[in-house]
Amino acid sequence: MIRALLTTITLGLVSITSPGASGIEHSLNTNISAKEELATNNATATFAEKQLVFDDRVLEVYNDASLKKSGLSFNVFRKAFVGFQNFKQRNLVAPAKSILTVIDFTKPSSEKRMWIIDLKSKKVLFNTLVAHGRNTGQATADKFSNLPNSNMSSVGFYLTDETYFGKHGLSLKLDGMDEGYNDKARERAIVVHGADYVSDSFVKQYGRLGRSLGCPALPQEISKEVIETIKDHTLIYINGNNPTYTSNYLNQDTAIEAFASATAMPALSI
Repeated sequence: MIRALLTTITLGLVSITSPGASGIEHSLNTNISAKEELATNNATATFAEKQLVFDDRVLEVYNDASLKKSGLSFNVFRKAFVGFQNFKQRNLVAPAKSILTVIDFTKPSSEKRMWIIDLKSKKVLFNTLVAHGRNTGQATADKFSNLPNSNMSSVGFYLTDETYFGKHGLSLKLDGMDEGYNDKARERAIVVHGADYVSDSFVKQYGRLGRSLGCPALPQEISKEVIETIKDHTLIYINGNNPTYTSNYLNQDTAIEAFASATAMPALSI
């Protein structure tokens, strides 16, 4: 009450003493009205309107980052984006980062099938080769497992954690977030690391990359830079030919609602 009274008096004095006071008041009122309008839009928007805005953003990032040109399927990117919104809504990803990593194991290992995307700047930071597990397949990733000692890759969502120095140099620990599909990643020591069998020269000689014990292994020359970029609670989505895979993080409806809550909804008419 006192604060409100003081504010009223102060604004009154400003209007008397300042020649530009009417402009200031108009600006303040405009800002307040804009915020109220956005809040109202968020509260009254239909789900169809929210979905339209969501889909527009997915397409905008996909196009601006030239992801089609670099070989990333729109459907795979959309799944990863849906997951990112659900992780963000649950405060699981680092709030200061907008990094999303996508690995598409439906592509052969001779292709660059890993994308590290800054969703805020809408740019691809890295597009590189990445190896799959030894028992997952030869040139292509055909089988997946969550079991220890399987030497297979696992599909699904992962959160990056801390780094450490191991036999492969700087490496990055991962937490698998999909129960039954990759949640044994820590137990299996599934990490991001560099490897000499992940290179263009290896592909040229053998027609495919070498294979890991289940880790997403990277070219040695960029592994450190990649790890430093994605460490500390950023999201990785590994897509693969696993028809049984399901995830709560792929819930489109909750992702759309989360995105709408975090985004100022424009006034729409559809």
